[in-house]
Amino acid sequence: MYDVTGAGDTVIASLGFALSSGYEIDKAIKFANLCAGVVVGKIGSATVSLDEVIAYESSLHQSSSISHIKNQNEIGILSQTLRAEGKKIVFTNGCFDILHVGHVKYLEEAKSYGDVLIVGLNSDASVKRLKGKTRPINTQEDRAFLLASLEAVDYVVGFTDDTPYSLIKTVQPHILVKGGDYKGKEVVGQDIADELRLTNFGEGISTTKIIERIQNEHC
Repeated sequence: MYDVTGAGDTVIASLGFALSSGYEIDKAIKFANLCAGVVVGKIGSATVSLDEVIAYESSLHQSSSISHIKNQNEIGILSQTLRAEGKKIVFTNGCFDILHVGHVKYLEEAKSYGDVLIVGLNSDASVKRLKGKTRPINTQEDRAFLLASLEAVDYVVGFTDDTPYSLIKTVQPHILVKGGDYKGKEVVGQDIADELRLTNFGEGISTTKIIERIQNEHC
């Protein structure tokens, strides 16, 4: 059953919101259509929440993981809406080149600090600059898809700079999470987040050590 009451108002309001938040016109129209798609599934005049829009968009994708991968403009509007809904946003970032159990435990703990976990992901060029010419092992697209498939991760967004400062400024997280090895060090973005929390990846577990072990065993 579909009730088109208020669908036009929903399109106008959501389109204006998206455009004022920096969305390009084509993406703003897509967002407005998604909002209208949710509203017409309700009886009478109704409102729509971000969670409903996300769930509806996911149902339109063959793979729900893809719908959790966003660009910086998209994550900006999502973050604004999440804060307006009273959700506590947690942010962390990394290369996540070869996803391992230490990463998963770290991300699960990060998610436990709030309602929504956003993961900033270094681009391939950024990883190469930071880790060397033989990295990354996995492409940004593959790394993003794997992260987005994790239950603890709500959104993944790539960034091209060597640090995620610009992205953190866009997200404006309540809590910034980094590895325990940053204890006593200045963390990029800690001046933006309300709170900084340090947690361990897992002792003795790292992508570099995994690569070294593979090379030692097969070279």
